[in-house]
Amino acid sequence: MKKYDLCIIGGGPAGYAAAMRAVDLGKQVALIEKDKVGGAGIYSGALTSKTLWEISSKMHLSKKGLLANSTVYDFIHFKDVKKLVEEAVFERKYQLKCHIQLLENEANNRCFEYIRGKASFVTEHQVKVKKNGKEKLVEADHFIIATGSTPRELPQFDIDHQNILSSDDVMNLVEFPKSMVIVGAGVIGSEFATIFSNIGKTKVNIIDRGDRILPFEDEDVSQFITNSFEKNGVRVHHSAKLCRMETVAGGVEYEIENPDGTKEVIQVEKALLSVGRVPNIGSLKLEEIGVKISERGFIEENDTQTSVPHIYAVGDVTNHMALVNVAELEGRRAVEKMFNEPSSRPLTYKNISTIMFLNPEVAAVGMNEQQAQEKGLNYKCVKLDYSCIARAIAMRQPEGFIKILVSDDEEMKVLGMRVVGEHASSSIQAVALLISMNKGIHELVDLIHPHPSIIEGIQECLRMLLHKSIFKSEVFGDRMKFYRYKDGEIIHL
Repeated sequence: MKKYDLCIIGGGPAGYAAAMRAVDLGKQVALIEKDKVGGAGIYSGALTSKTLWEISSKMHLSKKGLLANSTVYDFIHFKDVKKLVEEAVFERKYQLKCHIQLLENEANNRCFEYIRGKASFVTEHQVKVKKNGKEKLVEADHFIIATGSTPRELPQFDIDHQNILSSDDVMNLVEFPKSMVIVGAGVIGSEFATIFSNIGKTKVNIIDRGDRILPFEDEDVSQFITNSFEKNGVRVHHSAKLCRMETVAGGVEYEIENPDGTKEVIQVEKALLSVGRVPNIGSLKLEEIGVKISERGFIEENDTQTSVPHIYAVGDVTNHMALVNVAELEGRRAVEKMFNEPSSRPLTYKNISTIMFLNPEVAAVGMNEQQAQEKGLNYKCVKLDYSCIARAIAMRQPEGFIKILVSDDEEMKVLGMRVVGEHASSSIQAVALLISMNKGIHELVDLIHPHPSIIEGIQECLRMLLHKSIFKSEVFGDRMKFYRYKDGEIIHL
């Protein structure tokens, strides 16, 4: 039986990145994957949903603009959209598979082996891999658990994967449903509400058990997206309790209780449950070898290292941000930590850039206002409407805003930023770098930005903080905000 320096269980974004980093360091690596290399990040997660979003956004923008009165999209069916998504998935899958094959077949390569099958621990240093009735033992000095997650199911509702769906079932649709209810108003639920309403063939309802969608974001972000949903025909059931959901006559009937106690019974063609994800660790037998599991079912770890020192956990199996870029970073960090790579630094999550693919995009980095207030911080905040940015005007997409928080002192260190609008995702990286470097706004304010571009709006926000903006907030008070939060009070500047 061959012994490896490192065995990685799970070939999704986290596991694949970890394997390649270990190859960099010349380690003997085994990568075990039970199903498809690339994991949910390709087949039912980020790549699939974002390809759907790109298609839906282009359709939506066309219908708003030159094709506003056209019927061209009436003849597009789900099979047409699915074909484009499958092409994107195949392209990425092909890249990964070819990369693995070429890496394994290198004449002088004895570092890497890809093993198909389902793994479970036998001892602290051995896993058993099952595939097609056959078993194989794999031994290693170190292990990384990167087995990802699956959609959470609600025991009181029967997910039949035909009428009541999880997010993994969307690509199995035969046609665009005429109506749909989405249970859960977090990121995934809101993104699918955006996709289906953008395409315009589905009447979308979304059940939000809280008083506003995206409750982890500031109220202005949440309200902006809610307004956008409603303009796009989405009905949001705010503060609603889902009492019943069942398949009826080939469709779905659900009953909600509203905040005032009234109840509604509504029939739709499909239901999509989007209530979070759970880690895929049940079959690994981790507790038998001493790996601690939290009450919520995630693997407990400290900077990727579990309670068993030579076993690490990364990606969705931990209770951090379930994002592809975070998973890859964690995988690389785990390898560097276990092999004492001198340049490696402990993970920090304070400057992770995120995107919510909504209508429009929402990009975020660092703290928002409610987080800063929870920490008891005083801060200054500037907010600039997209209608003041030349690129947004040129794109005919003036809906949105940029909001930046800085420390309430002379240094004005950047605490966080939110961008809601077209090209939001391309606007945040410079500010993310400032946060990472613990720098103030002066590093960025005098930089010459390309014109016209959305990032010029960031520069204008920073100029507002220094009282030298081109537009003046006292003139454009409805489009420019500048205020201080100090000891629980907002003071307009």
